[in-house]
Amino acid sequence: MLATVSLVVAALSTGNKIGLAVVGGAFIIFSLVSSLVLPARYPNFPGRHVGWYVAAGILFFVAMISAVLVFGVEKKEPAAAGEATTTAAATTTGAATTTAPPAAAQGDAAAGKAVFASAGCGACHTLKAAGATGKVGPNLDQLKPPYDKVVHQVEVGGGPMPAFKGSLTTKQIQDVAAFVVASTHA
Repeated sequence: MLATVSLVVAALSTGNKIGLAVVGGAFIIFSLVSSLVLPARYPNFPGRHVGWYVAAGILFFVAMISAVLVFGVEKKEPAAAGEATTTAAATTTGAATTTAPPAAAQGDAAAGKAVFASAGCGACHTLKAAGATGKVGPNLDQLKPPYDKVVHQVEVGGGPMPAFKGSLTTKQIQDVAAFVVASTHA
């Protein structure tokens, strides 16, 4: 559960994280001050101003829900021209329609299996083709990520996943991406 939350938060842009943090911080401060500080100073708190206190509580609640709805959603990225080659293509042969796996732009899947093992990917990810049963990162068999997304995630990391751009070569990153795509889209 906690790993899922951290992955969702990691996927948000910096501006969205800041917006959520500011509204969340204000809500937490309001809660702490109204439950610890004010009752200690004024034993009759909220007293005759209970209506204002309830209104302020509702306002903070609505602000927090609104912040989650506004800042908790990433904007859709426009589809890149190169992405068309990575999506599944349907081909019709006679009466049967088959779905081909996304084409890996570059990389050697066989070499990628060795990179997956040597880089320790299986410690965090589940991938049947690699015999990996990690639970920290997403289950790649279920996620079935496209080639470009795998390359990007391996290069820059995110959440608990470290960036591998400095420790793996471009060829190794392409190979592991080709392996993941070939294994999950078979």
